[in-house]
Amino acid sequence: MGYIFHIMEAFFKLGNFSMDDGDSTPRRTRGRPRDWHDKTEQNTIKSLDRAMQVLERLGELGGTGLSALADDLGQSPATVYRVLVTLEGRGIVEFNSTSQLWNVGAGAFLIGSSFLRRTSLVERARPILRDLMEATGETANLGIVQEGAVLFVSQVETHATIRAFFPPGTMSPLHASGIGKALLAQMPDERLTRHLKAHPLTAFTPHTLTQREALIADLAATRTRGYSIDAEEKTLGMRCIAAPIFDVHGEAVAGLSVSGPTSRVEPSATPRLGAQVIQAAQALTRAMGGHARHGSTAPPESPPR
Repeated sequence: MGYIFHIMEAFFKLGNFSMDDGDSTPRRTRGRPRDWHDKTEQNTIKSLDRAMQVLERLGELGGTGLSALADDLGQSPATVYRVLVTLEGRGIVEFNSTSQLWNVGAGAFLIGSSFLRRTSLVERARPILRDLMEATGETANLGIVQEGAVLFVSQVETHATIRAFFPPGTMSPLHASGIGKALLAQMPDERLTRHLKAHPLTAFTPHTLTQREALIADLAATRTRGYSIDAEEKTLGMRCIAAPIFDVHGEAVAGLSVSGPTSRVEPSATPRLGAQVIQAAQALTRAMGGHARHGSTAPPESPPR
């Protein structure tokens, strides 16, 4: 019987339980109250569970009217409406007053993307960012699109004293950042048009592209060469080179970049740095199981020169 005791002991240790003499009550695990143990029904908040049902079904159905959603869930419209209004207050769902339809909102994406960053994108990007920084000698960055801007989610700083630095959580407009322009260049025309209508081309420096025609031309050049260039368009004295990362559906969902002072990231170094950034972005795309969508102008994979 001794081996059974050892198995039980290992189980309790793994579960953060105690086997104190004379005490058969399991000790609480971290992050749970003392009386949580095996009381699933007691510890379930029914209103929260109902809200999750609404959110999950809305995500499956897409844009849906209140009555149709309530009928689908088998709940009263009044109950579903209270749930939706509560979620709307947190930005987790959105209501289109024109179409009278409810949709999953950006708040849900923020929650979901935090999981994706933890389990996939950021984790897999770290060694690639580190290698890119070592190869180029400049700070390497990873960013995604969030609320019409670039959200920087990871960075590996250069060893140089003078360097670019914008910590994870920093946001920058798409039209005034290397990663932003790399992603804009991959947007379908209709989506790009909607973005430009919704987001003014604000000037941050004398070099910011504030005219739509100039930005469109720059995006076309970006597609041709496979990488974007931020030439002091957000911060004077800093230059950035970026390339897109594609998901399993061939959509550009993130970008990699290197940033540094103009004294080091000179125009003559741009082709070399651009090739290195492209190679790193392609490596991360492969690591994520992604690929450039059919018809994309992303350059073929090739080693940097």
